[in-house]
Amino acid sequence: MLRYLLLLTTFLIATHAHALTAEEVKGMTMGETDTRIAALNKAAASADEKTIAFIQALSDDAVKTKGEKIFVVKDDKAADPVTGADVALPADADDIINPNLMRGELDTALAAFKLFSKDEKTRREAIKTLSDESDEARLPLIEKAFAAETVPALKSQLELVRAAIFLGSSDKAKRLDAASQLANSKNPATKTVLLGRIGKEADADFKVALQAALTKVESSLEWGNKLGAIFSGISLGSILLLVALGLAITYGLMGVINMAHGELMMIGAYATYVVQGLFQKYLPGAFNWYLLAAVPVAFLASALMGAALERSVIRFLYGRPLETLLATWGISLMLQQLVRSIFGAQNVGVENPVWMSGGVQVLGNLSLPYNRLVIIGFAIAVLLGMAWLIGKTRLGLFVRGVTQNRPIASCMGVNTAKIDTYAFALGSGIAGLAGCALSQVGNVGPDLGQGYIVDAFMVVVLGGVGQLAGTVYAAMGLGILNKFLEGWTGAVLAKIAVLVFIIIFIQKRPQGIFAMKGRSAEA
Repeated sequence: MLRYLLLLTTFLIATHAHALTAEEVKGMTMGETDTRIAALNKAAASADEKTIAFIQALSDDAVKTKGEKIFVVKDDKAADPVTGADVALPADADDIINPNLMRGELDTALAAFKLFSKDEKTRREAIKTLSDESDEARLPLIEKAFAAETVPALKSQLELVRAAIFLGSSDKAKRLDAASQLANSKNPATKTVLLGRIGKEADADFKVALQAALTKVESSLEWGNKLGAIFSGISLGSILLLVALGLAITYGLMGVINMAHGELMMIGAYATYVVQGLFQKYLPGAFNWYLLAAVPVAFLASALMGAALERSVIRFLYGRPLETLLATWGISLMLQQLVRSIFGAQNVGVENPVWMSGGVQVLGNLSLPYNRLVIIGFAIAVLLGMAWLIGKTRLGLFVRGVTQNRPIASCMGVNTAKIDTYAFALGSGIAGLAGCALSQVGNVGPDLGQGYIVDAFMVVVLGGVGQLAGTVYAAMGLGILNKFLEGWTGAVLAKIAVLVFIIIFIQKRPQGIFAMKGRSAEA
């Protein structure tokens, strides 16, 4: 019984409590479900500590009966629910069966008690559970919680819960006032409550008030939907940007159509999975920081694979794009099969660290997940690092020199073969970083790269070959456009519409958003 008594200490029940009676215990335990629910609501309206403990025991399936006698059982020891005294448990005592309807009412009642918890998070969760409550029997507890609440945001939410219950009041003035209060709600559940009430309402005046409230709520939720689409578009754009940044080097700067770029991204994702497994086995106490170790490992794994591909295959195919396309496509199939042989054909799960779990609740229908926010920040960091590397370092200078005029760069003493390997390894390593990021928003599997390679090529071509700024604009633009179109046409038609848009755009402006400046070497 200790668990149930400890539970009670977290609640601050107002002073108008009464002692649990045998009749209440019997009413909540025996009879038809509707009768038990009525008894539960009556007892919960002015519950004392023993009442709450008994309701918790019912919810935990820890109540048995024998004839007219009722027992609360814990660790094979029985106690009387009214007196709390230990009693002998008959060997043939029957379990109390709680249908789904009764179980839902028990959970709601316990949530109502948690409104008095000292912990703000517990109270917030309780209010969320009660957000679609419509039973007037809950009003006494909700009124007490409303009077005792000191956090303005929670007090406002409780006011909305109370207003939703008042919609079913027999007093028309209370119903109209409740409709007026609910009109200011930004909670998606309010729309459901109003729609349900409109369908049942016969009073013309009240129905008009409900319809006006519903219109206002839908208008406020629409803003949340639009902002959510923008955030989803930025999130998708940041992932496309990470994938396309590697292609901006291997295709944009080096002219290599690398169809295995998605598989290099897949290698980065599997490297993250391996690091996760090592931390789980050898450093479980530091598991929440495994991702910091996985980032450089993913980069190095993909970069080394890219360097090996460049030295063994790609370097013989420079200047022959069609042969490069076919060769890298074959390599992509080989890499997929290699991963299937090592890790299996099934997807593997990569867990988010605790600090990437959850999200920020901006509006009632708009939540910004931490993992998406981290990926957006990560994409910005990778972009800035790559811009600095290409624009400000000696390696970047050599890459740009070889890209613009290989013979002259070679005459100036630049080892063009080594620069080709470094550049291809860099683009491959960035693909690995993209795979590491993608592992935090979905499952990792052998086909991971196939879903992004076409979109990444479209981003590079649309932005302008060799232009980092164009890659950023194209990735974000396509991400946001795709998410807005999905809301109107669905995912498949949105993809088709985006592809048609890109085809038309490239027809009008073949050089992309940003054209390469300067004269060609052949001019």
